[in-house]
Amino acid sequence: MKERLVTRDYCLILAANFLLFFGFWLLMPVLPFYLSEVFGAGKATIGIVLSCYTVAALCVRPFSGYLLDTFARKPLYLLAYFVFTAMFAGYLVAGTLTMFILFRVIHGVSFGMVTVGGNTIVIDIMPSARRGEGLGYYGLTNNVAMAVGPMAGLFMHDGGMSYIVIFCCSLGSCLLGFLSASLVRTPYKPPVKRTPISLDRFILIKGLPAGLSLLMLSIPYGMTTNYVAMYARQIGINASNGLFFTFMAVGIAVSRLFSGRQVDKGHVTGVIMTGISVAVVCPFLLSSLAWLVTWNSGLCVYAFFFTALLIGLGYGTMFPAYNSLFVNLAPNSQRGTANSTYLTTWDVGIGIGMLAGGYIAQVFSFSSAYLFGAVVAVGAALYFHLKVTPHYRRNKLR
Repeated sequence: MKERLVTRDYCLILAANFLLFFGFWLLMPVLPFYLSEVFGAGKATIGIVLSCYTVAALCVRPFSGYLLDTFARKPLYLLAYFVFTAMFAGYLVAGTLTMFILFRVIHGVSFGMVTVGGNTIVIDIMPSARRGEGLGYYGLTNNVAMAVGPMAGLFMHDGGMSYIVIFCCSLGSCLLGFLSASLVRTPYKPPVKRTPISLDRFILIKGLPAGLSLLMLSIPYGMTTNYVAMYARQIGINASNGLFFTFMAVGIAVSRLFSGRQVDKGHVTGVIMTGISVAVVCPFLLSSLAWLVTWNSGLCVYAFFFTALLIGLGYGTMFPAYNSLFVNLAPNSQRGTANSTYLTTWDVGIGIGMLAGGYIAQVFSFSSAYLFGAVVAVGAALYFHLKVTPHYRRNKLR
């Protein structure tokens, strides 16, 4: 008989995670416009400002995994969640670009801790026999927020709402999430004897090959979520950019119908490879839109939304499977480190995507940036098949 997955605490952590990411992603596609219109920042500057968040997050991620494996997890999680929420209020009072960057860095540090904490707590409270399925639904809250949040932000922006209103909506979402997080009951974690400081207490060494492939795949994803609205406006796509993220959400939801259960059956690398195969096509399609819109603008709109659906299917399939892969490579005493490594590599790639996307778009075009992302994604697919899959089969612990 299967252990029960849907419990009160599991539902609360799902809600807390969704509301946190919704508040974050609500601002993501709007920030380039905000920085350009309010501070007069150029594309390269926008890329630097946006990526400093990710750089700050990845700097703290390895240490957060160690802290979560050593100390009580919930207090650390709640502290990081509170600081993360407070930074939305900081954006409201940032009167200069320098102050905005400072709040952005603090926001990134808290994000690095709160995401590792949430991922580790959800593993603690779910039955191990249903970990793949449970992580799938948990990852779904991330991914749906990544799709619905930007959609809502763009609808609000295009509808004429002020930036202050949009920032306040993000703040309100995270306040509700903090309340949900504070109600989660976590199992008792006995004190852990601190081992001597070494590299494997901060980074899951066995997870580095998988981490490199995930990093490469997150580069085109970072370009897409941050710049797709600007790209669509630049090439003249006549459609609501918010609907792009709606179709991403649909693709993510569909992917969850099969991926989590297949992971629990042991098909971790197969599920990831399926997701990669779909995701690799997407940056090629995005790059080709600049040509397609000059030939047939109506067909270009359909291709634009079809690409969003494929992005949701591809990344929605691989996200929870990648998380399970990292956890399966680590002993139970290093769950925090495993999640930290998983999220750190993802953040590094997102940061590179933001920087590279802004720089290439300024020197060449957004179409060239997506073509670069496509080449990187193909490299990731080959590397995962040839290197990561055999490495995982040799070293997995469960």
